[in-house]
Amino acid sequence: MDASAVWQQFFHNWPEGVPQRGVLVMRDGEQILFDGLMASDTMLLIERKTPDTTGARKVLLAYQDVASLKFVDVVKAKAFESAGFAGRIKD
Repeated sequence: MDASAVWQQFFHNWPEGVPQRGVLVMRDGEQILFDGLMASDTMLLIERKTPDTTGARKVLLAYQDVASLKFVDVVKAKAFESAGFAGRIKD
């Protein structure tokens, strides 16, 4: 499975109990703070918490451009089990 499909699957199956906000790190290094999202089969629509320097609040992104996702809320590791994660992280 390629990275694009992995991100698509994760965003389509966002873990219940995990707030849909955080920081998306793009492949080019840009970091986008977001506070809401919608996922389609081909793209991700995120809403910025505050507008960027050009005034944009919503951004459409291709899944293949996502490098990583940072969570800004305190979330128990157990919340990620529904997304297929297993193991132990000290909460």
